[in-house]
Amino acid sequence: MKAVFNGTTIAEAPQSELVKIEGNWYFPPASVKPGFLVESATPYTCPWKGECQYYSLKDGDTLLQDRAWSYPTPYPASFDRVGQDYSGYVAFWKEISVTE
Repeated sequence: MKAVFNGTTIAEAPQSELVKIEGNWYFPPASVKPGFLVESATPYTCPWKGECQYYSLKDGDTLLQDRAWSYPTPYPASFDRVGQDYSGYVAFWKEISVTE
């Protein structure tokens, strides 16, 4: 599967390596191409997944705020609900097309 923004693939991995949580595809950290994501200071803690890390998407000289997110150290109890460890996996906002 691919995460594509403005015609550029920013993440790519076989579907078997992705995790689907609440309708969002989460890509393994190694599948995200370097240079596109910049850590954001936006705080959020999910009641069942834990502390979230948002990322802004670098599009040329523009930063698009909070277009991706990850759970670097999710609550261990959430692994049972999700079915696996998804630490550091990255999901993308709807502007980024995720396709096969």
